[in-house]
Amino acid sequence: TPRLAEVKPQELASLAWSFTACCRSASAASWCSDRHLPSMAALFRALSEAAPPRLGEFAPQGLANLAWAYAAGGQPAPALFRAIAAEATPRLGGFKPQELAS
Repeated sequence: TPRLAEVKPQELASLAWSFTACCRSASAASWCSDRHLPSMAALFRALSEAAPPRLGEFAPQGLANLAWAYAAGGQPAPALFRAIAAEATPRLGGFKPQELAS
């Protein structure tokens, strides 16, 4: 979506991470019910389309957070994972242990 082009890379990663973390918490599980799943899927689809052209702008932590959000949230995005892997691989020497573990 055009508005996502205006969002900073860290904010894209944080948005995905926050929604996944929220839905994994017991207190928010009811919000992430079937009623809201189509909206969540649409958000993650939009993020997976907006992020790849900008992955070079992401800090290692942002790449790790984005990958975690999709994996932990069960959001299918094979093209995004391939793009993250392609971006992260030559930069692995600059990742901190926490970023590699995420």
